[in-house]
Amino acid sequence: MRRYFKPTCELVPSMTTTFQQLKIIRHSAAYWRVSFDNPPINMLDARTVQELVQLLELLETDQYLRVVVFDSTNLEFFIAHFDTGTEMETILTPLPNGLFPWVDFVDRFAKLPVVTVAAIRGRARGVGSEFALACDIRFGSLEKAILAHFEVGAGAIPGGGALERLPRLVGRSRTLEIILGAEDFDAVTAERYGWINRAIPDAEFENFVDAYARRIASFDKQALAEAKRLINARSNEPPAALINDAHSTFLDSLTWPGTSKRVPKLMALGSGQRSDLELNFSRHVGYLDIDG
Repeated sequence: MRRYFKPTCELVPSMTTTFQQLKIIRHSAAYWRVSFDNPPINMLDARTVQELVQLLELLETDQYLRVVVFDSTNLEFFIAHFDTGTEMETILTPLPNGLFPWVDFVDRFAKLPVVTVAAIRGRARGVGSEFALACDIRFGSLEKAILAHFEVGAGAIPGGGALERLPRLVGRSRTLEIILGAEDFDAVTAERYGWINRAIPDAEFENFVDAYARRIASFDKQALAEAKRLINARSNEPPAALINDAHSTFLDSLTWPGTSKRVPKLMALGSGQRSDLELNFSRHVGYLDIDG
């Protein structure tokens, strides 16, 4: 059996680039590994967005890089969901191109001349799923990967790309099932629907992902980049304006009456902490008694 490769050197960022929530390992000039590391449960907040933009600038300009694998230091949470309570003002204002910072990021990220792979162990809910959807390829641990969009159950809507990318992968009816039902999906079902590429037994997961990334890293960068560009042009990649519209509505939805009733109850149940709510979000969000 192939032995999982141990990192040989850590990426040394430029003097003006510091990362607090991303652990970046360079296995080779062609293959990087980026791990989300924002305890306790890998919430994605405004600071994460800023760091991802910094990372994106490195990825866009590196002439040798061919593939980046994104994973998590927390085996229970890939990315739990979005945290609206930290430095939000930094991502509320559209950029000069009219796009909100998160929308600009996922649009540029999807167009990278680099192959991006989401290696999902644990929970990828809300924006965690949306980040994975913006990656080119998604692999999930058969036993440990959980994907969900619970936003409607919390009184809001998804606003980071799910409404645009899921229908292109799983179809309209299954997207409605996912978004309106606000339930957790295991890796088997997510694979069957087309939400992820493959569900891989956890004992084989690291070796499989590493071997795939190394295979990609051995190919010619120009061939990879041009193939990806042409596939994007032929696969109905969603325009940024559509995602931007949904993101604007998502931000509005944070102030809707239903959200203002449900979110405090979710906070009381342990939102943002390693709690039974975060481990079993689907079970709790389906039984929020907003009148009780």
